[in-house]
Amino acid sequence: MTTALQDQPGHEARMKDKPEHEPRYPGSGRLAGRVALISGGDSGIGRATAQLFAREGAQIAILYKEEQEDAENTRRLVEQEGAQAITLQGDVGDCAFCVNAVDKVVERFGRLDVVIANAAEQHAREDIADIAEQQLRQTFETNVFGQFFIIQAALPHLAAGSAIICTTSVTAYRGQDLLIDYSATKGAIVALVRALAHKLAPQGIRVNGVAPGPIWTPLIPATFPPDKVESFGRHTPLGRPGQPNEVAPCYLFLACEDSSYMSGQVLHPNGGEPVSS
Repeated sequence: MTTALQDQPGHEARMKDKPEHEPRYPGSGRLAGRVALISGGDSGIGRATAQLFAREGAQIAILYKEEQEDAENTRRLVEQEGAQAITLQGDVGDCAFCVNAVDKVVERFGRLDVVIANAAEQHAREDIADIAEQQLRQTFETNVFGQFFIIQAALPHLAAGSAIICTTSVTAYRGQDLLIDYSATKGAIVALVRALAHKLAPQGIRVNGVAPGPIWTPLIPATFPPDKVESFGRHTPLGRPGQPNEVAPCYLFLACEDSSYMSGQVLHPNGGEPVSS
């Protein structure tokens, strides 16, 4: 059975109940002089991270697929924090785009210090038999290949003290019946974090991950029917979905010197759900 893929990753500008992305605290210069590239930086967790990084002194490159209005809104929010920003449109599943995007970032800012590999898509299916080859390939190309490609493109420009942070998911640890292929990609990303952290440690480049639980982003209404959206996140111990600005501080911690003795690790902003590594 072939099922049409949803419009992914969704448009924040079209959401009635907007996610919360505003940083909660004044900045303290923890990323002063740094340049950060954020794939999927136009909305949701990516937007909150871009705004928080800007408040902490970083210049920001926002990679996005199709959501131009969201990307421009994020750029304006970054600039309101006193930082510079550029937006770059394309598909991270395309290696050539990733190489070109990184080149443009370095051309604009003269350096690259932090890579946030965050872009992702997911498509809910009731039965594994309904996961068509097109969906399987597309989900892996965006979620796994996209992280590989952007990291590969960035590595020649990263120096000791740089940080790579990959977005995985709670689904990598406990699965998700409706998101089997997505969960598989997120498990691959956990392994990528661990392997790459070991490989790059001698160069002084740290690699870590963030595994969000149910976070209210455009991806949710773009994935699930209204009844599941209505109950989204209520199963967590905290009894609600998280907001993007509750996740962004994990990326900040892993990007700055506060986490200088951490590599190969994954943080779990998931509403209190215990997970095993």
